Amino acid sequence: MPQLIATVEGVEIKRVQLVKDRTTLGRKPHNDIVLENMVVSSEHCAFELQGLADVFVEDLHSTNGTYVNGMMIKQRHQLHNRDQLAIGNFRIEYLSESGHTGFGETMAMKVDSSSGYAALAGAPPLHASFKVLTGSSAGLEVPVVKAVTTFGKPGVAVVAVSHRRTGYFVAHLDGEQHATLNGEPLSADARPLVHDDVLELAGTKMMFSLA
Repeated sequence: MPQLIATVEGVEIKRVQLVKDRTTLGRKPHNDIVLENMVVSSEHCAFELQGLADVFVEDLHSTNGTYVNGMMIKQRHQLHNRDQLAIGNFRIEYLSESGHTGFGETMAMKVDSSSGYAALAGAPPLHASFKVLTGSSAGLEVPVVKAVTTFGKPGVAVVAVSHRRTGYFVAHLDGEQHATLNGEPLSADARPLVHDDVLELAGTKMMFSLA
């Protein structure tokens, strides 16, 4: 199944399977994929799934444009495996087949109208998120909406953030560099996350928030 992997400064923030005929991306919460940043238009672009695996992207007259492999697209454009999309500071890799990550299947996100953020069915009532503290994306809020969410740069440092009945937990998953939580290196043993914890991953600091 086709998949999109969104990153900011090399840190993975979203992984979405394209299961709908049309999946919209934009800043406003009614989109299927929400990237809450002013460089992203309210309705920025749309992905159309035809047949089993043919995916086309169309820019929806966005302010800053949609780029595929460094070129701004002017019309509906067919995507190929490993194509790289750029929307402001966001980088989105297109994979024609998602494969299996070992954390169960993911699915396209839908909007939880009560919170104003993209959420999966069965998501917890509390809004959990990370706020980027450093770099050009400082201030960006990344919602945590899945049972297990991975963040990081493959081969360098990857962590898994999991939601359990007792709260949120983070653990080292992959990579030679170990992320730190409040300055202490993470291991494969999951540690609980509490409000205002600071996670440093691949040189980027992010603060955990529960609201």
